[in-house]
Amino acid sequence: MRNTAHSHSHPFPLHVHISAMFTFLLLLLGIVLGVFNYQQTTLIILSSSQKLFSPIEHDVQQDLLNTYQPIRHALNLLALNPAAITDQVELRTGLLQPFLQTLEDNHTLAALYLGDDAGNFFLVRPLRNEADRLRLKAPPQASYEVWTINRSAHPGAAESKKQYLDASMAVLEQRAITNEVYDPRIRSWFIPEHTSTDQLTTPPYLFFTTREVGTTLSKRSTAKTVIGADVTLSELSSTLARHQVTPGTQIVLFGDDGRAIAYPDSSKLLNAQDPKQLPKVSELSPALSTLMSQGGDAQQRLDDGQRQWIVTRFRVNDSGSNGLQLAMMIPEDELLADAYHLRWLGALVTLVALLLCLPLGWVTSRLLVRPLQALVQEADAIRRFDFNYPLRQHSPVLEIDQLAGSMGRMKETLASFFEITSSLSAHTRFEPLLQSVLFETLKIAQAQAGLIYLTKNESTLLELKGLIINDQPQDLTALPQSEVDPGDSQTPPWLRELCEGKDSVACTLDFEQAGGLQPVMRELGSQNIHLIGIRLHNRHGETVGILALVLNDSGSSADKDHLRAERVAFIQAVSGTAAVAIESQRLQARQKQLLDALIELMAGAIDAKSPYTANHCQRVPILTLMLAKAAAASQKPPFEQYSPSDEQWEALRIAAWLHDCGKVTTPEYVVDKATKLETLYDRIHEIRTRFEVLKRDTWINYWQACAMGGDDQQLTLIRDACLSALDDDFAFVARCNLGGEAMEEANLERLNTISRRTWNRTLDDRLGVSWEENNRQSTRELQALPVTEQLLADKPEHLFARAESDVIAPDNPWGFKLDVPHYKFNRGELHNLSIRRGTLTNEERYIINNHIVQTILMLNSLPLPGYLSNIAEIAGGHHEKMDGSGYPKRLKREEMSLEARMMAIADIFEALTASDRPYKRSKTLSEALSIMAAMCNDAHIDPQLFALFMHEQVFMQYARQFLDPQQIDSVDIDALMRKAGLTGG
Repeated sequence: MRNTAHSHSHPFPLHVHISAMFTFLLLLLGIVLGVFNYQQTTLIILSSSQKLFSPIEHDVQQDLLNTYQPIRHALNLLALNPAAITDQVELRTGLLQPFLQTLEDNHTLAALYLGDDAGNFFLVRPLRNEADRLRLKAPPQASYEVWTINRSAHPGAAESKKQYLDASMAVLEQRAITNEVYDPRIRSWFIPEHTSTDQLTTPPYLFFTTREVGTTLSKRSTAKTVIGADVTLSELSSTLARHQVTPGTQIVLFGDDGRAIAYPDSSKLLNAQDPKQLPKVSELSPALSTLMSQGGDAQQRLDDGQRQWIVTRFRVNDSGSNGLQLAMMIPEDELLADAYHLRWLGALVTLVALLLCLPLGWVTSRLLVRPLQALVQEADAIRRFDFNYPLRQHSPVLEIDQLAGSMGRMKETLASFFEITSSLSAHTRFEPLLQSVLFETLKIAQAQAGLIYLTKNESTLLELKGLIINDQPQDLTALPQSEVDPGDSQTPPWLRELCEGKDSVACTLDFEQAGGLQPVMRELGSQNIHLIGIRLHNRHGETVGILALVLNDSGSSADKDHLRAERVAFIQAVSGTAAVAIESQRLQARQKQLLDALIELMAGAIDAKSPYTANHCQRVPILTLMLAKAAAASQKPPFEQYSPSDEQWEALRIAAWLHDCGKVTTPEYVVDKATKLETLYDRIHEIRTRFEVLKRDTWINYWQACAMGGDDQQLTLIRDACLSALDDDFAFVARCNLGGEAMEEANLERLNTISRRTWNRTLDDRLGVSWEENNRQSTRELQALPVTEQLLADKPEHLFARAESDVIAPDNPWGFKLDVPHYKFNRGELHNLSIRRGTLTNEERYIINNHIVQTILMLNSLPLPGYLSNIAEIAGGHHEKMDGSGYPKRLKREEMSLEARMMAIADIFEALTASDRPYKRSKTLSEALSIMAAMCNDAHIDPQLFALFMHEQVFMQYARQFLDPQQIDSVDIDALMRKAGLTGG
């Protein structure tokens, strides 16, 4: 068969492939070089990127030192000023001129101030721009704000005032501040007395007055005063902005609390979620947020879900006790922009080189492959099985000349091979197949005799299955040993080697060495033979047989040609095809055996599922085949054309074995329902318990009446009458439960009367039951305990809803015509006890009848071969009736096959005579046949088959084999035929 994958492809000439390969190699070289250059460039850039961080760290460090160091020196000098160390608050105004000069010299200073242990405070703040004046509501010409707080002059109160000076230190305005709450002693910059240090640097924060980022440096001048300086850090943001390596670079300086101090976009430092504090680093950008939450990996890389970043973090010394960190993130795509440019440039260079080299590759490949075109035509001829196509192709290329010679020899080999395989494929039976294998291999090997051994029953023993001498099949008894044990010491060495796994053996044997082949040599009249032994093995390499070819030793050089290695290899290849054919035949036989075993296993499992239908699925096939054989042997007109083939016999047998396979879906408690109230157990015990409760209530009522002074004699009569009535009613209910007799109207009326009796339930019947039963109980209203209930109840929870999937649509594709009850189960006690005949409700009878629907569906779903395609029709029709009133399809006689009608008779007769059904006793022959005669008269079973069943006494053949002796009584065939409405023979 043609390879479908190749049939959909578009092959190209060899010169195209050579050109493509040439192009591919150039392209591959360009890609490899491009990738290498890209990787090396990337590595260099990434290595260089790490060196960028050191200058940035140094600059930030230097900016901090340049910012803090002059202020420290200024504070040290100011601390020596007499006005700074005096206890007289009014003399501290002498600090004004030094403070102003210091502020002029250091533009990073936002304010200078002094506080003491008494809570006095003196501050000078420069107003360097209009924004500062507007923020502090200062006069337009104000250059400085001077703020003093005096608590020493007024103990318990604070005298606070602010003065605004112009550039010449003239007072422009003075304001008194009432209710002053500011106290320098509680500020973070204030150094308490008796501390271990006299200098302090606060963590950076957002100045409340100027809304600038900064920190406070302070120094204790004496034991009572502390001088502080507010230093702005805005220059740090400018420094970071200068070090943005790429447009997308993220660089930030922050403290241990995660709040940003410097950022290239300084405006974001003033837009924190909390306006009183510096923003957190995670608020500045998503990338920084990812960095703060995850950090970088071991290679200092970070993936924020959108971009890859090169990251670094390190600590910066601020000459104080506050730890600052600098984080820098560079987008990898921006950092490697040059590498990307080089990569695409390399690809462009490769493409240009490729375009220049394509014509050269094309011309070279055309010259190389031109001689092969003639060989392509030769191959096409072989593909058409034209082995007479002349081959005369010469080429300076050695391989092409060798190919031409090989194709010539291949034509000869293929011609022989196809002749053999076509011969083998024509056989469908095993024995002719073996003969064909021997004949064809003898013809190829030009041998005079051949033997074929096959393994016996999965063992290592070899059994002789074929012997041909001089083109004539021989009786296998011509050899003394029809079985050979490879493990026997007397086994010839050549045979032992093949059994041990060697694929082929070629040797020369004399008469003494021939052993078991001596009779063959006598027949050939030869003293020496050449033997070719081939091991036959299956697809798994397992030995399935041995093929031995015997050639006369003529002593000529032609014998060596017969034993050439390539000739032996060809014989081995042909025998491999023969081995596959043999193994396929064996596998087919074993598959049939397996199918039969599985079918019988399923039938046995169905019978074992219910002890009351034991052996039914095994007896029906026997009886069906008995009737079918009688029909095939009959020469009467209805059956003279009935002559089943082997395949039809197999289909009937399988259908009979599987006629009830759908019963695997039928619950046992329905099939085996022996009483009306039986489900998984017999619910008559519940009703008995209720009667017991009523009897206990009768005794309780009796004793209560006696205790109240009632007439004991009269009460005893009432008690005994009530107890007797309960016993009688229960006995009646129990008889109704057995279902052995038909329920008359009077019995139904009495049953309804009994059901109306009540009893008191004091326990919740919704406790301890399954969730499924709770769902059904929810359909009735919950009543408060105690509850008065009927003795025989039909409750809502006794009704089981039928799933939509269980409903058979009228227009179903299988043609089923069944009346589907509304409910799947109706377990009402009164409903079940009121069954008029038998023990099954309509719902349960539908479940049992539904087994034939499941049988048809199951059989239709099997991937059976064509000759078994009718088993679903045969097996699924044994409950149909000739008048169309049966189920599941309501077929009439003319719509049913003869085999389906046979099976209906077999199924009925076996069911009537079975002695293991709990709901009925077994029928005798006369009783069973009388019932079947009535069914025939009512057009329920086929009349012609029933007549054959009776006249050929198929029933008696079955009875002698399977019925108990007491069931076999006399049968009046003529009377039964008249009852069936049949006359004549």
